[in-house]
Amino acid sequence: MSEQKKIKWKNTLNLPKTEFPMKARLSQKEPEILKNWDNIRIYEKILKGRDPKHTYILHDGPPYANGNIHLGHALNKILKDFVVKSKSMKGYYAPYVPGWDCHGLPIEIKVDKQLGSKKKNMSKLEIRNKCKDYAMKYIGIQKQDFVRLGVFGDWCNPYTTIDPVYESSIIEYFKSFVKKGNVYRKKRPVYWCPSCVTALAEAEVEYQDKTSPSIYVKFLLKDIPDFLKDFSNKDIYVMIWTTTPWTIPANLAIAVHPDFDYALFELDNEQYIAASRLIPVIAEIKNKEYNILKRFKGSDINGLKTKHPLYERDSIIINTNYVELETGTGCVHTAPGHGEEDYRAGIEYNLDIYSPVNKFGQFDSTTGKYEGMNIFKANPEIVEDLKNKNMLFNYDEITHSYPHCWRCKKPVIFRATEQWFIEMDKSELRKKALDEIKRVKWLPKWGEERISNMIENRPDWCISRQRDWGVPIPVFYCKKCGEPLLNVDVIDKVKEIFHAYGSNSWYEKEVKEFIPEGIKCSNCGNNEFEKGMDIIDVWFESGASWNVLEKYPRHKFPADMYLEGGDQYRGWFHSSLLVSISAREQSPYKSVITHGWVLDSKGRAMSKSMGNVISPQEIIKEKGAEILRLWVAMVNYREDIKLGKEILDRVTESYRKIRNTWRFMLGVLSDFNPDKDSLKEDELLKSDIYILSEFEKIKKKIINAYDNFEFHVIYHTLSNFFTVDLSSFYLNFNKDNLYCNIPDSKKRRSAQTTIFKLLKESLLLSAPILSFTAEEAWSHLPEFKNKNESVFLHTFPTIDENLMNKSNHDEWNSLLKVRDLVLKEIEEARNNKVIGDSLEADVIVYAEKEIFDNIYKNLEMLKEILVISTLNIKESNEFKIEVKRSEGKKCPRCWNYFVQDTSKNEYTELCPRCNEVILKTGISNEE
Repeated sequence: MSEQKKIKWKNTLNLPKTEFPMKARLSQKEPEILKNWDNIRIYEKILKGRDPKHTYILHDGPPYANGNIHLGHALNKILKDFVVKSKSMKGYYAPYVPGWDCHGLPIEIKVDKQLGSKKKNMSKLEIRNKCKDYAMKYIGIQKQDFVRLGVFGDWCNPYTTIDPVYESSIIEYFKSFVKKGNVYRKKRPVYWCPSCVTALAEAEVEYQDKTSPSIYVKFLLKDIPDFLKDFSNKDIYVMIWTTTPWTIPANLAIAVHPDFDYALFELDNEQYIAASRLIPVIAEIKNKEYNILKRFKGSDINGLKTKHPLYERDSIIINTNYVELETGTGCVHTAPGHGEEDYRAGIEYNLDIYSPVNKFGQFDSTTGKYEGMNIFKANPEIVEDLKNKNMLFNYDEITHSYPHCWRCKKPVIFRATEQWFIEMDKSELRKKALDEIKRVKWLPKWGEERISNMIENRPDWCISRQRDWGVPIPVFYCKKCGEPLLNVDVIDKVKEIFHAYGSNSWYEKEVKEFIPEGIKCSNCGNNEFEKGMDIIDVWFESGASWNVLEKYPRHKFPADMYLEGGDQYRGWFHSSLLVSISAREQSPYKSVITHGWVLDSKGRAMSKSMGNVISPQEIIKEKGAEILRLWVAMVNYREDIKLGKEILDRVTESYRKIRNTWRFMLGVLSDFNPDKDSLKEDELLKSDIYILSEFEKIKKKIINAYDNFEFHVIYHTLSNFFTVDLSSFYLNFNKDNLYCNIPDSKKRRSAQTTIFKLLKESLLLSAPILSFTAEEAWSHLPEFKNKNESVFLHTFPTIDENLMNKSNHDEWNSLLKVRDLVLKEIEEARNNKVIGDSLEADVIVYAEKEIFDNIYKNLEMLKEILVISTLNIKESNEFKIEVKRSEGKKCPRCWNYFVQDTSKNEYTELCPRCNEVILKTGISNEE
């Protein structure tokens, strides 16, 4: 070779460069992929390629259409996408129809704020139309955001609770309860929000800390029984304790447990009755000594009268079993119009269900001086009046858990009003629900116990709401006597009209259009009626969403899965179950999965006031939706999940490693034609068989994890395989082979055959999670027979059990143990400045015979795996490793060190192997 001739030994195989970019640029690339999916109608194509007889249906729980999506929405929709895509790639026909909940307080309150004072002059229809416009606006906004996350679904045909067909289904399912006699109307206490001016269901109540008055009140005993006559020379008071002074005006009774021990005791020169066990606690409040005068059972004072502390009326002592001795006095203040247990006791003792509070939370005229006062603001005045009448034993304040409205976040009250209820124990509704729960697969498993306890202990379901935006309860009232008309034929007529015109028709059409001819009042025979104006509980509405399973093409009832947040045990899971039990005698779902809440990096709930809210939109804009998807896959979603900048940075770094591994694999396949260049399995090298064997185990683990919805297992399995088995091991030691050997050599084609299989199948396995990146990489994957335009038109790879067991794992385990020990010594030599790069290392292994034999027959392969230039093995009674710097020359092309004489070669500076490659390929990049 001429001395003037310089060779640039770089990319000497002249391999085509892959177009798969080094930098992800996800925020720019993802919209292009979304556009392509839309152009090729990917969702429809996927379904077209699946057998409709082999279905898997995940039914979407409808989010409220009342604002931009947050991280909780993103978590939920991405998890559902994982399920649907993985089932599709398992070969199932897995349609996904997204839905939206459009009625109810969340939207009506927002519209109320927008309308302000205008609302007073608007008709119900005008208000409802404003609510509909608001809902439709946010359906469009949320749909766009969900699509941006890469979620596949029938976005052109979602279901909404304001669709007339859906609304008619609500009426149909309501009728099933009526036919079975479950629906009744009664005045009884329900959760009531004075701010939102409506009744609430249990699912619409959340508990927050609240500071309330804590008062001990004296009720003068009017009836003195014989066993207390000796002490009647002084007044005797029955002492109660309460944290709601505003309910004292509604007191009608004092409850004591018939079997508990009570006593008359003297304290500070006054006589009181309380539970014996709690008397020391009461005395401690005043820091006074007490004296027990007489002991007796609660049953001994049943029926005695006391004087109300504020009004000239009696308050009767009654026996009940709900009295406890944990706090208070054991004598329980009872207001039948303001508590569930109080109500039941009132029914038992024929007391008035007295609730002197109007819908705005103000006292009515029956309370005298308190008329018109807000009940909470009246607390101090009531306490002061009790004090002035010498009926207040003690006043303090207590911070306790108190029910608040889920929407306005303000305290709610128990208030007795005329409401419509579904009776839980009629037609065995509760029993059937509990039986069905046992047939459902719950993930996590504790979900079964949680919802069972809720069903078992819940009161009758209050289904009426006093608002405008919702589906009206199809009930009419007799104009003459006020008797409600709840008639199956009438309900059918309402259903028919709603199906054709929607629920707005209730406010547009005359009463006579809803009532078939000949219908009369069952109480007075009158035939003139007026419409009721209560709407049905929105949880009943969303609980009717399984109508989609019966009415959408190629769906089936029941659904294979419901997947929502843990709060839906008392919400959608709960109402869906009850509605389905009544209408179809079975659960609407076969399995239920719940996920946790999204918290900030410190484990706190995200809130605007704390300034710790991270929106999915800003993550997508900065990093791409793929990062959000990978974050969802990384975490154990069944628990509460943290997210912050550091976590996002770790996810991004993890994503980069996976992407770069795929990029490298695509690069070394750029001259590979799978259909022409692939080697048969029995032609592959030993190291290639080994990595493919290991990959079969990975595939099996991943597919099992998909089957069990353990997405974090998939992520960690793939990530570990990419990082440890591929990047740091197999792909690393194969670089020399891939870049420096003759392009079509058997050794290189063996590696390419292996890498193609690893790449293709890892893309298929990752597609449900890393949907954008898998699709992008798939588009650059070398063409092969039957390759479709999208990775999602394929199914998961099959597991090859024979290949899994084809490699000698004992032999490989021994070699890899030696590798680890050698690498440790190489690192030590590098730290000691003996060598720089590992290719400078000249390694000698001294080993016992068994290990010696294994290394000897795999010597060349082990040298390559170690990425060193020279490896020698010597038999010895002691295992030992020596590392020294190679005495050979460094090949400028492959960087290996060699000791052979190359003075007679064409390219004297090259090692013999590289010299031969250059001569055979004719490659020489001259400068």
